[in-house]
Amino acid sequence: MGQRMWALYQRILTGYTLWVLIGLVLVISLLATQARHFSLDASADALLLEDDEDLALFRETAERYGAQDFLVMTYTPPTSLFSDTSLAGLEALRDDLRDIRGVDSVLTVLDVPLLSNPPVPMTELVSNIKTLEDPETDVEMARTELANSPLYVNLLLNLEENTTALQINLPLDTTREQLLTLQASLTEQAGTGEVPESIAADLERVEVMLKEQSNRRATMVHETIASVREVMAAHQDDAQLFLGGVPMIADDIITFVRNDLITFGLGVLFLLIATLTVIFRQPRWVIMPLLCCGAVVVTMLGILGLGRWPVTVISSNFISLLLILTLSMSIHLIVRYRELLRKHHDWDQAQLVMTAVKRIAVPCLYMALTTGVAFMSLLFSGIRPVINFGWMMSLGIACAFLVTFSLFPALLLLAGKDQRTAEKSSGGKTTRLLARITLKSGNAVLVTSLALAAFTVIGITRLVVENSFIDYFDQSTDIYQGMTVIDERLGGTTPLEVLINFEDVPERGSASQPAEEEPEGFVDEGFVNEGFAEDDGFVDEGFGSGSASVGSFSDDFGAEDDPEKYWYTQSKVARIKAMHRYLDEQPETGKVLSLATMIEIAEGFNDDEALTNVQLALLYTVIPSEFRDLVIDPYVSVEHNQARLNVRILDSMDGLKRNAFLERIERDAVEELGFEPGQIQLTGMMVLYNNMLQSLFGSQILTLGVVFLGILLMFLILFRSFKLSLLAMAPNLLAATFVLGIMGWFGIPLDMMTITIASITIGMAVDNTIHYLVRYKREFAKDGDYVRALSRSHNTIGKAMFYTSLTIILGFSILMMSNFRPTLYFGLLTALAMAVALLGSLTLLPRLIVLTRPFGTIEGHHRTED
Repeated sequence: MGQRMWALYQRILTGYTLWVLIGLVLVISLLATQARHFSLDASADALLLEDDEDLALFRETAERYGAQDFLVMTYTPPTSLFSDTSLAGLEALRDDLRDIRGVDSVLTVLDVPLLSNPPVPMTELVSNIKTLEDPETDVEMARTELANSPLYVNLLLNLEENTTALQINLPLDTTREQLLTLQASLTEQAGTGEVPESIAADLERVEVMLKEQSNRRATMVHETIASVREVMAAHQDDAQLFLGGVPMIADDIITFVRNDLITFGLGVLFLLIATLTVIFRQPRWVIMPLLCCGAVVVTMLGILGLGRWPVTVISSNFISLLLILTLSMSIHLIVRYRELLRKHHDWDQAQLVMTAVKRIAVPCLYMALTTGVAFMSLLFSGIRPVINFGWMMSLGIACAFLVTFSLFPALLLLAGKDQRTAEKSSGGKTTRLLARITLKSGNAVLVTSLALAAFTVIGITRLVVENSFIDYFDQSTDIYQGMTVIDERLGGTTPLEVLINFEDVPERGSASQPAEEEPEGFVDEGFVNEGFAEDDGFVDEGFGSGSASVGSFSDDFGAEDDPEKYWYTQSKVARIKAMHRYLDEQPETGKVLSLATMIEIAEGFNDDEALTNVQLALLYTVIPSEFRDLVIDPYVSVEHNQARLNVRILDSMDGLKRNAFLERIERDAVEELGFEPGQIQLTGMMVLYNNMLQSLFGSQILTLGVVFLGILLMFLILFRSFKLSLLAMAPNLLAATFVLGIMGWFGIPLDMMTITIASITIGMAVDNTIHYLVRYKREFAKDGDYVRALSRSHNTIGKAMFYTSLTIILGFSILMMSNFRPTLYFGLLTALAMAVALLGSLTLLPRLIVLTRPFGTIEGHHRTED
């Protein structure tokens, strides 16, 4: 079967070379038309675990409390913040921002309600609320109030730094929320048993609509941020301005990735041209590999565009990987062809080309399969973008193999035989040096490898999985500086939501507590005991005093009888206050907002005395609706008997340990604050991101285990020797784990980007191992001499391995110039791992072969053909 397939392949390539090229050009051109649909996805879904149970709570909370995306702009004028000049500049900036199409509203210190300008009783609050823009506002009095308000200080205002913030609210994405709700409903129906075709089709349509809506939203946010930055540039002379916020983090990440794709893609291209030119010094050995690389990349872009398969931050380096993998196959073909051309002057071009292909195709096929196994291992990560990256690269490797072994031989056949393109001599200085070291200093090679392994193991024990958004960016970038200013001056960046679920209490008049006929003026004894009828001194004469306050309570509260006001009781407020104080005391937290914030403001009207149940209910009644929308509705859901505390985390804090912090909150809520287990729930982007981070260590072990087992199986099939398969694993295992060890020693955290490096390293390093062992086995068959086989292998395939590894190392090294830290780490660590893999394959592996002699001995051997 294999011989018939090879004969057919050879007959098609040699007999119909031009038609093969025309067919390839047509297929690639058709796919190229779909490349315009290629896109980058920077949605927050890239931070989520597949099937994260906390995701449903996150979306439910956002829908319940009306969470809205917003940007934060800091404003630090050269003069006093409350001077006429500074306020005029702030007003002009705010008005320009409001004119931007994608901005829903802008909140500044000019717009927030002032409650004590001048101070009045609570009952007169409605008619007394002003803003800084009102002509009758006392600016100095407003300055004092804002500087001491628990609602605004370190949120919109930091007078010590002469800084204020502008909260730029983006429109609610109601379309996406509706689609998510519909998707959840259809998914629930689909999970109940056999799925009807109509539900499956509806679910597929909804998922397509979700992707399209996410793309539209991302485009809108990007354009809005660009417009905001244009406004910032126009006002930069008036004040020092910085921009931050979660939407900006996502947008800047994708902007960095897009720029890196273009900048470093071109950089890698020119570097590859220079490397190939220096190595081979012949135009054909530069042009042909680049044509193969270009064809593979265009083919994959077309396939991704055809399937509307977006590239995320994690998979953004797939183009660089495809270029390098394709180039590796091309270089092996070139080196083998040039070797044959030097040795066999009398062979025609077809024999030279097809012999080179036949000698290299099998190891390249197994290289593609083992590399595919390495990337397929990422399917076990549980992180959707990492899973997609695994599928994407597995498909890309298949494309690289098929295109390279179709296009390259066809181009070479058309180019014809040129003796000047043959190699001048076998071997090279570097490979000969490594061969001498392996043979003469074999024990040193083993000791060094063992020391490196020990260094690696210790490093892995120091590996951490914590990371901060701010760590993704260089300190010179706008996003880093903006996030730092917001963290240090205005209460933090990353949001955390803490939910308090109160025990269900039967409502008055509910089915569980039937209403009875009550005489006029009746006061429920239970409410009297809770303090609803006591004279608290808070209600002024208009509301009665002493015992008359009970009658006033009945009249005022019984007329409209809004049941929601009865929810606000001293016991609930005390619980919320306790949690608020606790969170505020934690070093990881910046600004904390909750119902306790409003209660603290209200207690200022009550001589700092705690409010009774009457006062709490009255407070809910008299607060204007626009102020209630700001200080109560985002923090209380009476319908669900739940309170919400909004916490902003200091993302730039040194040594931030997310998981330990979240576990401490849940533990202390029970042990110190007296809440029941499960009564406190944590949600928000910080929780989802932490879940993803905590899964990385386990998934890294799982993916590495899968990839090593898969590659070991491939080695067993290829070499049919368990001993040889184990030897082949040694340099790959050392290179992959060495990367993790270096990360541990240098404090580089395991995150979404670095989790892929070990698998990528194995997949690419195994290329060297396979090629070396296949060639060594062939060389050993000539005379049965392990030492001579080693020298000949280093002088032949060793040269190809050196060229391919050098090209890979240089190609990845250019990524170290990126301002986006994950890209920088990806380039640095992959280049380092490939260097270790090359040295392992040309020193440790041959030394182990010479020591263990896995090929046995050959008696009465005869010289085999090359």
